[in-house]
Amino acid sequence: MAALPSEPVEMRAHAMDSLRYIRGAMERAGLFTAVPGWGGVLMGLTALAAAWMAGPAPGGARWLTVWAVEALVAVGIGLAAAWEKSRRLGMPLVSGAGRKFATGFAPAIVSGVLLTAALAGSGASAVLPGAWLLLYGAAVVSGGSHSVRVVPLMGACFMILGAVALFLPAGHGNLFLAAGFGGLHILFGAAIAVRYGG
Repeated sequence: MAALPSEPVEMRAHAMDSLRYIRGAMERAGLFTAVPGWGGVLMGLTALAAAWMAGPAPGGARWLTVWAVEALVAVGIGLAAAWEKSRRLGMPLVSGAGRKFATGFAPAIVSGVLLTAALAGSGASAVLPGAWLLLYGAAVVSGGSHSVRVVPLMGACFMILGAVALFLPAGHGNLFLAAGFGGLHILFGAAIAVRYGG
């Protein structure tokens, strides 16, 4: 008779453990947590280097080439860091949440590439810094709606910076790119790394 009271306690403890496991699995499946914090910091550092190398004013073939190369470098860093973080967390990069992040992120980025070609081709390169920051921010907000809260907040900061850059004199564009792709990536990347496991 003494064994009877311990059996419901053990069953309850087992049920609570099972519920915790299920809750954790559902949270991991619902949010894309492989946004790379340290990768974001590294992307920010390379953007600061690009801003220095590109020179003070937007426009011209050299300026556009430096930022195009920086974009490719940043994509490589971001993908490699996201893959490493997802591997470490035991979450496939192309999970349901990862696919949602990518499908939310991609349209604004593709629009940015097309807009870059059109604006650079028509001699309107001065508006590119604001457009890039605005569209990248929109991509991060949209993709980040399937991630932790700090990610869409970062995207909103990029959008605000881009909107301001669009309406200021063209000579300040490189400073805005350094502040956004450099400073915001470093700031938010460090926050993501500390709070969300790298």
